[in-house]
Amino acid sequence: MKNSLGWRILIHAILIFASIACILPFVLLIVSSFTAEKEILRYGYSFFPKDFSLEAYKYLWVHMDEIGRAYGITILATTVGTAVGLCLMALLAYPLSRKDFPCRNIISFFVFFTMLFSGGLVPTYLMYTQGLHIKNTILALIVPGLLMNAFNVLLMKTFFANSIPMAVIESARIDGAGEFRSFVSIVLPLSLPILATVGLFQALGYWNDWYNGLIYLTDERLFSIQNILNRIINDIQFLANSDLGSNAGEAYAKIPSATVRMAIAVIGVVPILAIYPFFQKYFVKGIAIGAVKG
Repeated sequence: MKNSLGWRILIHAILIFASIACILPFVLLIVSSFTAEKEILRYGYSFFPKDFSLEAYKYLWVHMDEIGRAYGITILATTVGTAVGLCLMALLAYPLSRKDFPCRNIISFFVFFTMLFSGGLVPTYLMYTQGLHIKNTILALIVPGLLMNAFNVLLMKTFFANSIPMAVIESARIDGAGEFRSFVSIVLPLSLPILATVGLFQALGYWNDWYNGLIYLTDERLFSIQNILNRIINDIQFLANSDLGSNAGEAYAKIPSATVRMAIAVIGVVPILAIYPFFQKYFVKGIAIGAVKG
């Protein structure tokens, strides 16, 4: 029955419906950012607005110097953090996947333990600011993310255990390759699916991160794109709720507050949407193989 034409049509229909349900919110987001503020206030959000407007993007253009600098900082933090994080996670996950590694069970337990409990905000803050002195430096956007995500480590560990044949590693050892040479020349090239998958998770975490900037940065010149956009939204809300007199009211009235929020979301999400298709073919395979119980 599962191989019948009717069953395949039903499955495809369900998947098409699910895909459309995922895509439509992004379409509405983009369309709303180009809609006139008055039309949204009067008629609400629509996929087919009557009055298109660039007022939201014109308002953001005023802050383009800050936004451009924040984009550069975010790209730097995402690139460096993702590359270094992948190296650290792979170097930890590979020994844990080897059955001949004597401490694999103990270290795996400590890795898993971090999925359940954390050190807490205050000890973490004191360690980074007074121990590592990363406050108000670019490292504040990179270093906290390098504390390896336990889920990603276990995902890579399972992939290495199930997808890298020991016979290949033993052949390299017979040819004179050491552990590190085998890891770099054999294991990593065979692990592109899981590296791309975990790398995408890591990059998303860095790109969407605003918490570290909120905690460790007070210098706005070091803000990431998420921190800058969040500050713009807070400024708009401040003008909306302020009692500074008619000047503040007039300033707020000129701001397309609803559409600006949509434009801010577009600016934040479009770069990730643009690069995702290049990782998609590795993403599904990495999740499927890395999730198999080993």
